[in-house]
Amino acid sequence: MSNIKLLTEEESDKLIQILQQRFEKNMHRHAHIKWDDVLEKLNSDANKLWSLQRMEETGGEPDVVVLNADSSSLCYIDCSAESPKGRRSCCYDQLALETRKEHKPKFSAEAMAEEFFVSILTEEEFKALQAIEKFDLKTSSWLQTPAEVRKLGGAIFGDRRYDRVFIYHNGAESYYAARGFRAKLLLD
Repeated sequence: MSNIKLLTEEESDKLIQILQQRFEKNMHRHAHIKWDDVLEKLNSDANKLWSLQRMEETGGEPDVVVLNADSSSLCYIDCSAESPKGRRSCCYDQLALETRKEHKPKFSAEAMAEEFFVSILTEEEFKALQAIEKFDLKTSSWLQTPAEVRKLGGAIFGDRRYDRVFIYHNGAESYYAARGFRAKLLLD
């Protein structure tokens, strides 16, 4: 985590205020979680605030989401209505970026996720998120791709159309103005 720069006290306070307001406004995403428990986790690891700041700056609108009722883990997930604007127009991973011959995108989803110390949502997490609320009605989001698919040159992404969640495939080197990625940050 050598790339992490701690936020100033003012930046931390401003971010925590944004996160608390979003948390209180969207209780359906985390009905049985108390803000004080989240705040305690945030205050115990300044690195998490740095990652959340990156998610916020790129348009992710991160919020605490309970994807699995059986899990005691707290996590933040991008809850912007559409795939985060500052993370679109990217190919899937660094290999795809390097092998693309022309019109290369500026970055890959996987590399940016690593830079932010977050993970890209899995197919299961994307579907669970969609069960809580409707996301990606006009955009799509890259998803963690199974190794056997990636080995063959592909990558998967998801969106919501016609009131259904769809999971698709594409060449990993492809990129579109309406495709980005949603991130997850575990607090535990």
